[in-house]
Amino acid sequence: MTQLAYHRSGRGAPLVLVHGFPLDRAFWNPLLPHLEAHFDCIVPDLRGFGDSPATEPGYSLDDMAADLSALLNELGLPEAFFAGHSMGGYVSLAFARGFGNQLLGLGLLGTQTAADTPEKKTGRYDTIEQVKHEGLSAVLDMADKLTADSRHAPALRAIIHSQQPAGLMGALQAMAERPDSRSVIAALTVPVVIVHGLEDGLVPIERAREMKAALPTSLLKELPGIGHSPPFESPEQTAAALKLLL
Repeated sequence: MTQLAYHRSGRGAPLVLVHGFPLDRAFWNPLLPHLEAHFDCIVPDLRGFGDSPATEPGYSLDDMAADLSALLNELGLPEAFFAGHSMGGYVSLAFARGFGNQLLGLGLLGTQTAADTPEKKTGRYDTIEQVKHEGLSAVLDMADKLTADSRHAPALRAIIHSQQPAGLMGALQAMAERPDSRSVIAALTVPVVIVHGLEDGLVPIERAREMKAALPTSLLKELPGIGHSPPFESPEQTAAALKLLL
């Protein structure tokens, strides 16, 4: 287990906000003011990101989910709601698979259940090699792909710029090797809310619709004009959707 750095604010039911790649807990700052009256927001840095220590690559999304389970235990919380963005959605689905008894409900934001295609997997390993040789500059351009509104790109770029190369490489490998999670979402009995931008250039809206089809009781909110980062680009609408978990 890796002990995670985290921020905690608000009051109400516990909600763990799990950031995507290559970001950290600062990603959630625009969303928090819209949630803190309704949720006890627990906002960790995943292993190797932000202020959390990096470990040698070779760990899995299941290991990253186990870190979150340990954090809940540390906080004395038997269970919590989870909301995961992009890679954070993958980690949250791994949490549901391994620690479902601790899950009250799930928000899936700009994410998917499908495993990487062979081409995508190869691309992740190519990026690992780039990070080895170029450091953070290999992924800084991702800021432009994380949003449909270029005004958000500088703030996202600043978050990316503060990451650790070792954490990026470990997460890339973990994502490349992740299993398909369609059976996980189909088996969920807790509330599930899916939020997806119609202008998402990284994960097509069809992936969100597939999740909705796999779990018809889930709620799908499609956001016109929004790209890959609904919590950052449209915090009010994202918060309104997450409140439906309660």
